[in-house]
Amino acid sequence: MGKRIPPSEQTSQRIHSLLKGGVSEGGIRSEFLRLAVRKLVEEALEAEVADALGREYYERRGQPVADGYRNGYRKGRMKTAEGEVEYAVPQVSDREEPYRSEVREHLRGVTDRLEQLAIEMYARGLSTRDVEEAFRDEQGRTVLSRTAVSEVTEKLWEEYEAFATRDLSEYRIVYLFLDGVAERLRPGQRREAVLCAWGIDEEGKKHLLHLSPGTKEDTESLRGFLQDMKRRGLRDPLLVITDGAGGLIRAVEECLPRSLRQRCLVHKKRNLARKVPEDRWAEFKEHVNACYQAPSMEVARMMKDEVVTRYEKELPSAIRCFLEDFDACIAHLRFPLNHRKAIRTTNLLERLLEEDRRRTKVMPHAFGEKALLKVMYAAVIRGSQRWRGLRMTSFDRMQLQAIGKERDNEFADHHKATVSRSASSRSSSTPGR
Repeated sequence: MGKRIPPSEQTSQRIHSLLKGGVSEGGIRSEFLRLAVRKLVEEALEAEVADALGREYYERRGQPVADGYRNGYRKGRMKTAEGEVEYAVPQVSDREEPYRSEVREHLRGVTDRLEQLAIEMYARGLSTRDVEEAFRDEQGRTVLSRTAVSEVTEKLWEEYEAFATRDLSEYRIVYLFLDGVAERLRPGQRREAVLCAWGIDEEGKKHLLHLSPGTKEDTESLRGFLQDMKRRGLRDPLLVITDGAGGLIRAVEECLPRSLRQRCLVHKKRNLARKVPEDRWAEFKEHVNACYQAPSMEVARMMKDEVVTRYEKELPSAIRCFLEDFDACIAHLRFPLNHRKAIRTTNLLERLLEEDRRRTKVMPHAFGEKALLKVMYAAVIRGSQRWRGLRMTSFDRMQLQAIGKERDNEFADHHKATVSRSASSRSSSTPGR
């Protein structure tokens, strides 16, 4: 890496590599936070020096003047919840008075706030006010000038826009997970949906693809969410995993017509549990689980008929719920055996969000759109630390390729049948001569 590249840009490159899967899954969350905090600190320090010298990093003057000149970097260290963070401290020489960084003096004791802002800069971007608040001293005075704050904010916004608009065509997504969580983004207002998409690629690696607030979890909002990813190059995955929200199902079927759809079994069984007496639920659930975990879709359908015969008179509403969208509940059985447990639910994101909601109760100002998006992004990154990815064997890849070809043929046959029905309908509606 060239010596003329500012340390903050070098840190940005490491973050980009991390988000693309260039770092082992085991420590991705901790590494992300350390790098993001480091980037914030380095950009603040570089902006402070640029403001003091009156020129940017790449600008040069012919002779040293009273305001001095840059003279390399040395290491600084700060303690965070994720461990010690090293950062590059710019050095300034040939000044009438020795250069003293107020930002560096301020860094002690503000790491929690920096960690929150570091996550937010990728979830939603930062405003000038956000940065000013992060670098305000005990007397309420901002230790960065307005010019320096604007410079940091502009760089962070560029980072966010790069994340939110990046090309997705490089990702060969096999399994796409979609979820919408209703949250009160603004105090006193109705709950709104926050939409999240993450996928597993052909190598078994997980990628955060999109994170966006929606007006509500309806077909229109979700259609726009999916179409945005499609415009950025996302190919139809083999399988899309969703809950049972009607708007989400319609949007997936419309925008990702080549994909199979898996209904989240955790959500499905919650619905079933509401329709079965408590003293009968354990027995009923055992039969339902046997269907959902059958060795193949054909066996699952046979077992389904047995469940219907056994319970349709005693538990008619439960059986209607059980039969609803049944093929989507067993779609995972078409896929490699060692992938099925991971692809039959969407509960990972929800479980992580619950953990982070508990944390926000003790965080000041932990409400509103930006705060929630920040927490959601943190949850996904934290999930990457705990989740080791899917093991992809050569046999698994052969199976997935075969499923892809089968799905292409099924889609082509369905399209031909639709065109044929449409032509037949037009012909029958044309009056005879």
